[in-house]
Amino acid sequence: MTKTLFNKIRFQQLQEELLQLQGLRAPLDAALPDPGLGIINQSFPHGAFPVGAVHELLSSTAEEAAATAGFIAGILGTLLRGGSCLWVSGHRNIFPPALSSFGVVPDQVIFVEAPDNRKALWTIEEGLKCESLAAVVGEVRELTFTASRRLQLAVEKSRVTGFIHHRTNCITGNLACVSRWRISPLTSDPPEGLPGVGFPGWNVELCKIRNGKPGVWRVQWTHQGFCVRTDHAPEITIPVKKAV
Repeated sequence: MTKTLFNKIRFQQLQEELLQLQGLRAPLDAALPDPGLGIINQSFPHGAFPVGAVHELLSSTAEEAAATAGFIAGILGTLLRGGSCLWVSGHRNIFPPALSSFGVVPDQVIFVEAPDNRKALWTIEEGLKCESLAAVVGEVRELTFTASRRLQLAVEKSRVTGFIHHRTNCITGNLACVSRWRISPLTSDPPEGLPGVGFPGWNVELCKIRNGKPGVWRVQWTHQGFCVRTDHAPEITIPVKKAV
């Protein structure tokens, strides 16, 4: 083995060890279904949606909250694979039969109402420790770095996937979650040649992803699942400071 090849292999090993320490392991199951995120998968370290990790999804309005819940349900549709999910919120704001539109059987979801943020976080953490669950969705109003670290440590042992729906109007700091998303609704396209309301669409912004590449996409829901659109993609303008 040449020195160059040895250094390359060792670098890859160190990189994988670093990802594991940060809560991003390579998928253990090669047959794990892809939630259909298409080119968005290129933003993730292993080219696949990170499971066995905690994801933070921000929303500041009722419209964003509804869009976020729908986007999460779309991922759960393939992630559950017959398993169960715990959904924790302050109030029952999910209509269970509507989940079937995203491929989730309502019987797969255990709904829990937590009256305050402290009890919600406790319930979410206990759920993330339960290896018999496939995923936990938790709605919170406040989330500190310490609390997020506890949640991330829980999934590193259980390999449960966590979705923390963080509903806040405040600027959030750094957390231990492996990713941060913001989902906002887009005008739905009506069925071709028919009046009425079409499938939901979202502006999906991956704000942060550990060892990955953030981005913004237009995503449409269809009978086949997610469809990442490439037409009229929103542009991001980064202001450039002029030298004085």
